[in-house]
Amino acid sequence: MLHPKLVHPESIVVIGGSDNIQSPGGRVLKNLIEHKFKGDLFVVNPKQDSVQGIKSFNNVEVIPKVDLAIIAIPAHYILEPIKILTQQKNTKGFIIFSAGFGEKDAQGAFLEKEIVQLIDEVGGSLLGPNNIGLINQHYAGVFTRPIPKLSESGVDFISGSGATAVFIMEAAVGMGLTFKSVYTVGNSAQIGVEELLEFLDESFDSKVNSKVKLLYIESIKNPIKFLKHTSSLIKKGCKIAAIKAGSTEAGIKAASSHTGALATSDVFIDALFKKAGIIRCFGRNELITVAGILLQKESIGKNIAIITHAGGPAVMLTDVLSKNGLKIPSLKGSKSETLLEELFDGSSVANPIDFLATGTAEQLDIIIDYCDNQFDNIDAMVVIFGSPGLKPVYDVYDVLNKKIKTSKKPIYAILPSIINVQDEINQFISKGNIAFSDEVLFGKALALVYNQKTTEYSDEAFTIKPDKSLRDIIDGLPDGYMPTDVAIKILSYAGIECTSYNTVKNKEELLIVSKLLKYPVVEKVIGPLHKSDVNGVLLNISNEKELIEGFYKLITIKGAQSVLIQPMISGMELFVGAKQEGSYPPIVLCGLGGIFVEVLKDVSASMIPISSKQALEMINSLKAYPILKGIRGHKGINIEALVETIVKVSNLLSIAPEITDLDINPLLASENKLIAVDARICIKRG
Repeated sequence: MLHPKLVHPESIVVIGGSDNIQSPGGRVLKNLIEHKFKGDLFVVNPKQDSVQGIKSFNNVEVIPKVDLAIIAIPAHYILEPIKILTQQKNTKGFIIFSAGFGEKDAQGAFLEKEIVQLIDEVGGSLLGPNNIGLINQHYAGVFTRPIPKLSESGVDFISGSGATAVFIMEAAVGMGLTFKSVYTVGNSAQIGVEELLEFLDESFDSKVNSKVKLLYIESIKNPIKFLKHTSSLIKKGCKIAAIKAGSTEAGIKAASSHTGALATSDVFIDALFKKAGIIRCFGRNELITVAGILLQKESIGKNIAIITHAGGPAVMLTDVLSKNGLKIPSLKGSKSETLLEELFDGSSVANPIDFLATGTAEQLDIIIDYCDNQFDNIDAMVVIFGSPGLKPVYDVYDVLNKKIKTSKKPIYAILPSIINVQDEINQFISKGNIAFSDEVLFGKALALVYNQKTTEYSDEAFTIKPDKSLRDIIDGLPDGYMPTDVAIKILSYAGIECTSYNTVKNKEELLIVSKLLKYPVVEKVIGPLHKSDVNGVLLNISNEKELIEGFYKLITIKGAQSVLIQPMISGMELFVGAKQEGSYPPIVLCGLGGIFVEVLKDVSASMIPISSKQALEMINSLKAYPILKGIRGHKGINIEALVETIVKVSNLLSIAPEITDLDINPLLASENKLIAVDARICIKRG
């Protein structure tokens, strides 16, 4: 939890403050002064008695006790002031702008650890080092510009990158997005994204706190903590949008199974965000566009009216929304005919509602009234209004401002003429509105918001009571991939139906087993990891002679330990797998099986624990879902059995955390049954 003195200090010292506002120490002091920090403000500068009109001390030892220290001096000078501040000045909040720590070399990392230890010993909080600082309604503790407009209803923004935070704030200011707080973590020596989310979660008050959170993340060191607090905030009514740049800290391990080849770090991030309920964005402009949408009224449905005086942007927006599951319902009947009479000849109210380049503010007022009060099949409105530069459009934007504030349904303003009517847009924004500038970017962002599913995450895993035999088997195995017959046995104990099998190591065992078989059968080599790569699978063995010939062919393959014999079963080939990566909770994946797993890559993933509802959503999201349901006279598979299998794999992972890789491929499916015929399971302890 953040120390209150970091968030709301009553006194601040800038160590390294100067009159040079082009330096970090000079600029942060100027920001604190200009943005009216109400507490006591001090400076440490050994060469001056006064800096920017603020009393300056030549040494940290002689300053009064102080709540927060903002440090802008070279890294190798910082340790001694930290000792004095923590041990003599009762300082609990620290922001270190300086670079040259863990991001530089081993010596810098050691220094960083020493600083954190000193601050930890007094229960203090550190942002940084190597960051740009913090902005909230109490103080502007950053050395950068711009300082965005702050508002109680603005967004909370956490960034792992100071430069990216600046770029996002610059773009946000231009569209009218307001902030409540901005935190940058830099090296995250003590406080990272997870700790800031913990603070926002545990201090959350729905009556006063922002309900929109933005994240730019470069590192998630504790995914469980991240998941706990993001899902908690969302359950409390917040919306979270995030960019995750880069890969997991553990990196991508060499693929040793089909699942391993698919379960890249990006899949884990996607699954983590879906589990929490986070809207995932892939660029700065997309992030702030999503934020602008989230700050407005919430729509009750996906039916959108597009109101425009320019046909082209409306067509492009219609395409984007339609492709992403939103609806542009046709407007017909007497009400639409009455509305058309209010507009100039040549106008259209079919939706998009095009009231022409000559359309007036009065006509826009009427159109919005109809959409808000007369058309029941409309849930929200998008107004696209720019200008060819012939005349001012203040009156149009005044109507938009009034209607946004008074309408029952949300209205989104796309104002593309950022040069021709720059003054009008600035005035519109100054009244507390958000102006979107690009219809395609807006459409994609709107789809992300409207299609976002609510979270079902719980700290309590959906567990099964394992048969003691299952634990006995796992406990008795060495790390690494277990034999296929053992993997099938474990799946059976977990409640997953598996085909019967026999394993043989020599001709004598083979002859005994052959008397019990019903042909046709399948023979598979046990030993090599990828059977198909070594021609280790023989299908449609129809008699004893073929069985014996097949056995000798397989047992002589390099690395072969034995041969597994199973009944030849037909059905649609599916795949269910699982993967663990670094400190992330395991994910379960499903899709078409066989070679199609890697070729088509039509795979859905979810992080455990997985409920039946979430498993069904995984299946529904597959492009192959129509095939699974049945199409063009072909019968579908038992979807309910596939749901149960996914849930059982999730449960197995929760009771056997040693499992790092699991592959059921193929999982043969028919209208009535689902049977696992091959499996690979890898375990790794610790």
